Amino acid sequence: MTSRVVLGVSGGIAAYKACELLRRFTESGHDVTVVPTAAALEFVGAPTWAALSGKPVATDVWTDVHAVPHVHIGQEADLVVVAPATADLLARAAHGLADDLLTSTLLTARCPVVFAPAMHTEMWEHPATQANVATLRSRGAVVVEPAEGRLTGADTGKGRLPDPAEIFELAVGVLHRGAAPQDLAGRKVVVSAGGTREYLDPVRFLGNRSSGLQGHALARAAASRGAHVTLVSANVSLPDPAGVSVVRVETTEQLREAVVAATATADAVVMAAAPADFRPSAVSDAKIKKADDGSAPAIELVQNPDVLAEISHHRAREDAVIVGFAAETGDATGSVLDLGRAKLARKGCDLLVVNDVSGGAVFGSADNEAVVLAADGAVVEVPRGSKSALAHVIWDEVARRFAD
Repeated sequence: MTSRVVLGVSGGIAAYKACELLRRFTESGHDVTVVPTAAALEFVGAPTWAALSGKPVATDVWTDVHAVPHVHIGQEADLVVVAPATADLLARAAHGLADDLLTSTLLTARCPVVFAPAMHTEMWEHPATQANVATLRSRGAVVVEPAEGRLTGADTGKGRLPDPAEIFELAVGVLHRGAAPQDLAGRKVVVSAGGTREYLDPVRFLGNRSSGLQGHALARAAASRGAHVTLVSANVSLPDPAGVSVVRVETTEQLREAVVAATATADAVVMAAAPADFRPSAVSDAKIKKADDGSAPAIELVQNPDVLAEISHHRAREDAVIVGFAAETGDATGSVLDLGRAKLARKGCDLLVVNDVSGGAVFGSADNEAVVLAADGAVVEVPRGSKSALAHVIWDEVARRFAD
């Protein structure tokens, strides 16, 4: 069944980026009605929206009055996304004003609503804007944290519209959950993603095949459910998930420092990253050269800190939910699940997501399958599907433990 999406566009320079967002919705089969404000039309004209959406653009309450557009557009929507959402639009939405077609649509919509703010840093940080954001979130709306970066002119800071592809992924996640409650609203969560690197010399390192896709899916899913998300990203070449604070690291020790710092106030930590178990005992200051006799250098390895065990056994918050990942292949000592159960007991976490990675399965793939083992003995089998679907199952299990 085709979903009916309303794309609201308010009057900021980032309105041109909404064209990319619209294209992603239409190309994935959604029926999109674009509702720009009068100010938005100063940046991108109605013909552009009509051409990209394949349907007439609703611009004011006086067009097709007999169809009562200020009521029926919101009533019939399955999802409303406002991108960009300016400070003015957020204020009018928070105070229930209905002085144009977009704000009227927001008042009549009973579906999930996503706001993707874009404005200058000072406007975003102003107490009035923050109060309006808090009000909208308290009513169940998803207000995405803006990105940091170049703003209008030479200014930089927080207030940039997140990548349209990431807004789309978050919005689709919200759409698929439908009327499900924002069960992570107000929660602070930490997610690690990617694979760490341990340097041998200035150009070589020991690493692994983790792409970071599952960690990014977890971060995106948590943001779509209302959480304040810190993503500790290790060598990941992916756009930052919308609404997520990203801390970039390279080595396992850097990952440990970032995770330990972030967990001090976290309600949940999901360690989806693949930290290197070992590192060279010494790092050469110069590139290691080949020997003329064909011999290879001997590299002594030392064990890296076990980040998951550390934050599980020495918890900054006793009530925090800790989730680990286990990429296993099975060996002479036991099956994948046998090794997973042993690891769960050894690490001391609350949940362990066990992946069978025999033959390189999972790495770099858009899909995943897993078994979620719990310290209380529960077992949840997740059939092969998108990494986003697995992410939501994991957050379901975390949210269930919050409720307990």
